[in-house]
Amino acid sequence: MNIKWFGQSCFLLTSENGTSVLADPCAPSTGYDVKNVYCSAVTVSHMHFDHCYIKAAAGEPVIITEPGEYEVGGVRITGFPAFHDEAGGAKRGKNIMFLFEIDGIRVLHAGDIGHQLSREQAAAIGLVDVLLVPIGGKYTIDYLGARELANTLRPSVVIPMHFRTPLCALSELDDCSNFVSTAQDCRIHKLNDFEASIFKNTLGEDRVLVLDPFVPAEEA
Repeated sequence: MNIKWFGQSCFLLTSENGTSVLADPCAPSTGYDVKNVYCSAVTVSHMHFDHCYIKAAAGEPVIITEPGEYEVGGVRITGFPAFHDEAGGAKRGKNIMFLFEIDGIRVLHAGDIGHQLSREQAAAIGLVDVLLVPIGGKYTIDYLGARELANTLRPSVVIPMHFRTPLCALSELDDCSNFVSTAQDCRIHKLNDFEASIFKNTLGEDRVLVLDPFVPAEEA
């Protein structure tokens, strides 16, 4: 599986057979340039501007905006209902966590989750190999909440998202330094790249992958 981070919570996950899923595409006003991304499916965790910019997708993808079970090109996608805050959605509404089963790897994209999971929610999700988790606080759980969520789900690999970078227009978000400093018991890999390849037989354990957001070639 290949994974690319475009910024905010926007990832492109591509299987070995070429099926690709664009998760939570973000609008240009976030500071990230996401456009003309060819994909087989688009998932949207909630309808906020930094997660639902479907115009970024190219081709004729399947658009998934509701919880449930789906299959696209051999990739299984399951959406689990959650909330954008710790008050049952009263502050910021609903959120969907999407579980992608790609090349034998189970990847959970937590969207803009704003609370910890109940025992029942964690059991419904089951095994998670790779966790894509927001750490920026303000609108989601913060770096401590992300660590707690990871301790609940016990993924092999954690990839932080939805945090402030030099490109990010949302200055109120925390950067990734606090998250990294509290994960010193994990193996931390700062890739200095926007993409990585992850394989089932080389997942390892207690790994944190920190990606840089995608920068178009003409701006690099």
